[in-house]
Order: sequence, then structure tokens, then C-alpha cells
Amino acid sequence: MSSGRGGESGAGIQGQEQIRKRSGGKQELEMDWKKEWKALAMIIAGFLLCFYLPLGRGKFDSAIIGSLELVKWYAREHVILCLIPALFIAGAISVFTSQASVIKYLGPKANKVLAYGVGSVSGGILAVCSCTVLPLFAGIWKNGAGLGPAIAFLYSGPAINVLAVILTARILGLQIGVARGVGAIVFSVVIGLLMHLLFRREEQERAKAQMSLPEPEVKRPLWQNIFYFGAMVAILIFANWGKPGSESGFWFQIYSVKWIITSASALLFGLILIAWFGMKWWKMVLASAGVISLALLFPTHPIIPFAGGAVALAIFTSTQKGEMENWFSASWGLTRQILPLLLIGILISGLLLGKPGGQGIIPPEWIHKSVGGNSFLANLFASVVGAFMYFATLTEVPIVQGLLGSGMGKGPALALLLAGPSLSLPSMLVIRSVLGTKKTVAYVSLVIVMATLTGIFFGAFF
Repeated sequence: MSSGRGGESGAGIQGQEQIRKRSGGKQELEMDWKKEWKALAMIIAGFLLCFYLPLGRGKFDSAIIGSLELVKWYAREHVILCLIPALFIAGAISVFTSQASVIKYLGPKANKVLAYGVGSVSGGILAVCSCTVLPLFAGIWKNGAGLGPAIAFLYSGPAINVLAVILTARILGLQIGVARGVGAIVFSVVIGLLMHLLFRREEQERAKAQMSLPEPEVKRPLWQNIFYFGAMVAILIFANWGKPGSESGFWFQIYSVKWIITSASALLFGLILIAWFGMKWWKMVLASAGVISLALLFPTHPIIPFAGGAVALAIFTSTQKGEMENWFSASWGLTRQILPLLLIGILISGLLLGKPGGQGIIPPEWIHKSVGGNSFLANLFASVVGAFMYFATLTEVPIVQGLLGSGMGKGPALALLLAGPSLSLPSMLVIRSVLGTKKTVAYVSLVIVMATLTGIFFGAFF
């Protein structure tokens, strides 16, 4: 009788053991030792990590506390005001934006000047952090945008921030401010083009697949969609309008009325949903009454009525059939994909590098000593640290100011400013879930290499 393979063991071990029948009807377990050795190695590594966990040591304990404080700060300051509006906008891009329009202006076969211009400018207008831009990037990518223009949008969103560039020029000097602004614009286009060239075969196949797509039915004119997205973008921008350094001037005047502008934008948004998107008027009245009540109860905590409005929008869109339900489903799908990875990444980033102004496992003295002068290693180190560290919008400026005071060279300072705001460990995890490992590694590598070379060039002349 020839030997044969049996089924899986009834002892609950699946995929690791196989049953082999011998002549005479006897059975014995055959171990997949390669998998077992890997599992054993992981168990031993986990055990040793727990066994030698350096609890009680000041630096490690402060790094743990710092990472938890960073996650807490992000949850309070960014999830409700930044990420939730961005997720709703990204979901709307998936549902309400014509795929044909995205392909026409941002697709692989679109006019390159137009596509990269739209990608970089539209990203720069938002002026959001490296994490807030991710849902929007995922939305346009999944809706048919070419890799190059989508990457230009991804980089330009957090990097081309007018207020950050102005603050950089005022605090760190005009030379670094101008170099950061020009460098960010150039980077968004060049990195997008290089990504397109690196993966041009996949882009060609994607373009062929898009050509076979049927022309979607247009349910409403373009100008209505423009007002719809404009109202949401206005809510996102003005709800997160930061306080400028001086309590006078144009920027401070906008800051002083930011919640009035946000409320007016929200009112316009509600009227648009009723008039053009079929939202029941009584739902909007009920939501408005709830938000106003929360604003009266908590006048010094505007984040509470803002969160109440977001919850009401989620409830009412999820319970209304048709486009509204599709919008909520798309937004929820992105939330489920992005938010857990962001929080995990921020926790790890805080543990390794610490919160802004704090200390992680990696001693800050190492960073200070490694970014002096204008050597290749100094610029590379600044680019890598900037790429992995999480910077909220505008926080990179005082951090670089402190490093410059500790002996950091101007070249590494610019390299950190070009790599830091556009990337972070949390954003890398999310980008990988959207684009895959190869494209993510290529994008991160291009940002680091270009920031390093630009820092060397800038440091040599200034």
C-alpha cells in the first residue's frame, strides 16, 4: 500500500502538523519544523524582552510615560478636529467625486503639468499634518489618481504650509524659510515623477484598466460638488487654525474668529446636504440644536460641540439609505484602516524619540552630537530622524530652533524640515497599508535621499 497524507490533527493544531499514514493503518504526526523553530524563536525573544524589561530606570520609564502622553495629546488635539473631518472628506471623495474626473485630471494618462500642479497645489492648500493628509490621499488614490500626482499631494499637504514657512523664516532666518518653501514645492513634483518612473509598468497597466471603465452617471453639476467639498475643507482648516506667535496682525485676527468661521462653514455644509444631497431637514435641525446646546454648556471647550456634530453626522448618514449611507460606509472603512495604525505608530515613535520637548529611549544627546556641521552623515541622520519622528503642524520649528542652539548645522536643519513634517512612523504604517511595502519604501527613501542632498547643498553655500 502506498503512503498518503491524512487530515489535520484533531488536537487543534492546524497548519503546523500533518498526519502521515503508514502501512498497517498507523498514523504519526509530522512536524513542520521550519515553522516551529520560527515560532520558538519568537516566543524566546518575547520572553527575554519581558524578562529584561528595564522598568525602574529613569530614561526608560520617562520614555514610556512620554509615549503615552504623546498618544493622549494626539487623541485630544488631532483625532476629533483633524482626523475625523479628513476621514469624512476622504469618504466623500470616494462616493461623490466622479472617478472619470479624478482620472481625467490626476490619472496616469492625464496631462503631467496639470496633474502634478493640481496634486501639489491642492495638497498645499489644506496645510495639514502628515497623518491628517493620509485619508485624503487614500481617497484620491483609490478613486483612480495616478501614483505620481497622488504622491505629490501626499507630500505637499503637510510640507507646503504657508504659515509654517513664514514662521520658519521669522524664527530660523529668511534663508532657511525660503529654502524650505521652495524645496517643498520642488520635492512634491520631483518625488511624484520619480515614483511614477519607478513603477511605470504598474501605472501603465492601471491606465489600461481605467480605459475600460464605463462613464459614470453624473448626478449633480460640478459647482455643487465644489461648494460641498469647499465647506468641509473650510471646517477642517479653520477648526485647526493655530494661534500665531504675535497677538496682532492678519493671522491673529483670523484666529480670534476661527470658531465663528467654522460655525458658518458648518451651517453652509448642513444647508448643502439638505438642498443637494437629500438629507432630511429635521435631522439637521436636531443636530444643530444638539451642537448649540453643547456650545452653551461648554463655552470654553469648543472641541465638545465639534465632537457632538461629528457624532450626529455619523448617526444620520449611517441611518439614511442611498448616497448618505455609502458616504458613511466609505468613511468608516478608512477609519478602520487608518486610525489603529496611526495610534500604534505614534506610541512607538514617542517611545523611541520622545514627545516634542521630551526624551525617548534614544538619548537626545546622540541626536545633538550627530547633526553638527554639514557632513553627509549629519544630513542623513537629520533626514532619517525627521522622517521617523512625529511632528504636529508648526512644532518642528521650535524643535529645530533648539537643535540649532545646540550646534546643529544649517544643512541638517533644512534636511529635517523637509523630511520631518511630510513623514512619520505612523504615516509610514498607513501608507504601507494603502500602497504596499515596495512603494512605501521607495517613497520614504526618496524623501530621505532628497532631503539629505538638499541639506548638503544648502549647508555648503549658507
